[in-house]
Amino acid sequence: MRVLVTGAGGQLGHDLVEALSGKVPSGGLQGDIATGRLGMRSACEVTGANHRALDVTDRDAVLGAVEGVRPDVVVHAAAWTAVDACEGDPDRAFATNSLGTRNVAEAARRFAAHVVYVSTDYVFDGTSTLPYHEWDEPCPVSVYGRSKLGGERELDPGATIVRTSWVCGAHGENMVHTVLRLAAGGGKLRFVDDQRGSPTFTADLAGAICTLATERLSGTFHVTNQGVTTRHGFAAAVLAASGDDPSRVEPIPTAELKPPHPARRPANSVLDNAALRLAGMPLLPDWHDGLERLLEVRTDSWLR
Repeated sequence: MRVLVTGAGGQLGHDLVEALSGKVPSGGLQGDIATGRLGMRSACEVTGANHRALDVTDRDAVLGAVEGVRPDVVVHAAAWTAVDACEGDPDRAFATNSLGTRNVAEAARRFAAHVVYVSTDYVFDGTSTLPYHEWDEPCPVSVYGRSKLGGERELDPGATIVRTSWVCGAHGENMVHTVLRLAAGGGKLRFVDDQRGSPTFTADLAGAICTLATERLSGTFHVTNQGVTTRHGFAAAVLAASGDDPSRVEPIPTAELKPPHPARRPANSVLDNAALRLAGMPLLPDWHDGLERLLEVRTDSWLR
């Protein structure tokens, strides 16, 4: 099976290329969760395209890339994920996340390739007291969320949408890296305690996407590591797991952030992995487990 991965230079894209190639991503699990249902003998022929190699906003470039690879599956992980920056430049956000997805969908349609699109918890407004399942109505409150929902709407009915949340990996900027960098500076850390979600680790997420991609399972799937915490609780857990003092992390409400974030964050980002569960498919492990494995492969570069 030939697979084209867009956004291969990002933290998820990097682990997707490894997992689809039959390798276990850095910090990943052995077995079905890490490699989908592929196993090492069923590795795909993978072409990974980072932003320099493939700008998804360039329709001709996308058409040319897909024609050159002739993939059976396109895993579309390319996105502009700088949530606050999207708020200040909505044209770029929609050009990348919505129009870019239109270009990928068009190219895939021409060559009969199945599309797997990576989306986000930000398509919801976060006001529900319950976890969001796949059949809840999206209602984004940020430019980033609206642009990612725009991408979802560009896809053909048979495509696969994977929504996830609070993504962390060994190869990119994320909250784990930020907490460790701030902790290295000494003193107290302040994180909000009124935003809830499920930290999700790319080494695990990539394996689940492998399964959905290679089996071409259509529809929307929420895929996160299991368990729920707040941003404050997550930061404290990062310090504890790294051997530091978790009491250094002070809880604050979102309203006390100084300066406030330009983009609104959903207060409730918890995604119910209902479609996976009801289909009898394996769920990702608890987020504490993913955090411990990620910290095993951390490098000094995270602190810079």
